[in-house]
Amino acid sequence: MQLSSSHALLPLGWDPHWEAEFAPYARQGLLPGRVVRVDRGQCDVLTADGVVRADTAFVTPHDPMRVLCTGDWAAVDPEGGSPRYVRAYLPRRTAFVRSTSSKRSEGQILAANVDHAVVAVSLAVELDLGRVERFLALAWESGSQPVVVLSKADLVPDPVTLAHLVQDVENAAPGVPVLGVSALHGDGLDVLRALIGTGTAVLLGQSGAGKSTLANALVGTDVMDVRAARDVDGKGRHTTTTRNLLPLAGGGVLIDTPGLRGVGLYDAETGVGQVFSEIEELAARCRFHDCSHASEPGCAVAAAVDSGELPVRRLESYRKLVRENLWIVAKTDARLRSEIRKDWKRKGAEGRAAMQAKRGRWA
Repeated sequence: MQLSSSHALLPLGWDPHWEAEFAPYARQGLLPGRVVRVDRGQCDVLTADGVVRADTAFVTPHDPMRVLCTGDWAAVDPEGGSPRYVRAYLPRRTAFVRSTSSKRSEGQILAANVDHAVVAVSLAVELDLGRVERFLALAWESGSQPVVVLSKADLVPDPVTLAHLVQDVENAAPGVPVLGVSALHGDGLDVLRALIGTGTAVLLGQSGAGKSTLANALVGTDVMDVRAARDVDGKGRHTTTTRNLLPLAGGGVLIDTPGLRGVGLYDAETGVGQVFSEIEELAARCRFHDCSHASEPGCAVAAAVDSGELPVRRLESYRKLVRENLWIVAKTDARLRSEIRKDWKRKGAEGRAAMQAKRGRWA
């Protein structure tokens, strides 16, 4: 894809802010461009002169949170050098980060400078609301606006059933637009295009969620390979193996990502609070500020569960994500680890004391 002038960067998200940030590199004669794909020490960067294949040796530090990523705005060598290098990238506005499977609890950046995080959930399999909440926590934490797309809506037998499924997800996603979309028939695509606008959207989800089909529908041409999901479990076949930045016909860009089997939280306290905002609001009314919402007197959260106002599933999911996030953060924070151990010991002592008191009454 060839771009005729520097103004052609505008549909990719270039604006006065990036212009100002890039000024020092412009004085060095470097070219601005947006990273389309990163693989094996090389990357493709979309510049005003077209796609440049560049080496990433200067932007590959040991810290995985600082490596070049799809969506970054980069400073690239001008034409003439061989190889051409990415010399630097501009400070990110937002970054979608998950924890890796590493025992060191490192973060992995999936996409940079994202305005909307589109979470694709297939209706070909049973809804997993806990996984949706996990994706949304990371999306809110990234600084982007989440959107949930219930893909393959054409497989749902009737509009009433589809409306119920949308409502179920809306209940688990306060403040988040939830759309039933059929990329095959085009249903819901216009609404999705209007929501993500002309900014940058990242497309996330498990393999088999229909992300590649959805990406092709949004781009308007078959840019991504598509294969059928397995009939036995609805899982996909990893047709997308790298993160790719795709310009959209109406302006803006879409970052397609490989299917994610694991979606670990990474320092996402704010995001978890946003997903479970109703629990956070209830917790503010508890008698004790450190209430665990288990058996303490005056617990507003427990009262809401007892009255049916708060589903038990929501509270259990909230507790799970809070524990996981706390553990991830504690792995890199010795002081927090110490505080957690003290809290565990205190609660253990209280539990033993309560048990001994009961035994004393029974004796």
